[in-house]
Amino acid sequence: MTDETLTNLRDAARSALPVVQGVHDGQLGAPTPCAEYDVRALLNHLFHVVVSFQALAVKGQADFSSTPDRLGPEWRDRFAVESDALVRAWSSDSALRGESPVMRMPQRFVATQALADLTVHAWDLARATGRPYTPPPGAVRELLPALREMAPMARQAGVFAPEVTTAPDAPEFARLLGVSGRDPDWRP
Repeated sequence: MTDETLTNLRDAARSALPVVQGVHDGQLGAPTPCAEYDVRALLNHLFHVVVSFQALAVKGQADFSSTPDRLGPEWRDRFAVESDALVRAWSSDSALRGESPVMRMPQRFVATQALADLTVHAWDLARATGRPYTPPPGAVRELLPALREMAPMARQAGVFAPEVTTAPDAPEFARLLGVSGRDPDWRP
């Protein structure tokens, strides 16, 4: 992984951690900017991404057909362990070489997807639960052009909602959210 991408992934994991760990049990049923997920479902999705993308870093198998419930005892601490493991898995030089056997995409693209999930879903959770969140600036700079490029395919696959128009001079992260189909002004 390039030093920049690895730094961005590490920073994204660190920025997501206080958001995830700050979710109160009473908030698990709250709505999120992702209409198909409440907070519990979004946490499980993010856990699934963090664990599955560890396997994808070593060109292993990952099953995205269902999302297991990972919110058992001490899930907040386990998220810290799993997000650290994600960063370590992508730290290997071989992680970015070749193509993912599961996704049939270049490994560099797969790494960008992990970075996008951590960055954008941390914002989703922060908005849903009233937590503060500032995305890592380097991650936003890296992701905005990447998400613009992948948006048509992501919309076709139903992963992104239709783009939300933002002003050309809107902050970079607001434009990134708009590209991903999120309203930067969303409130519960």
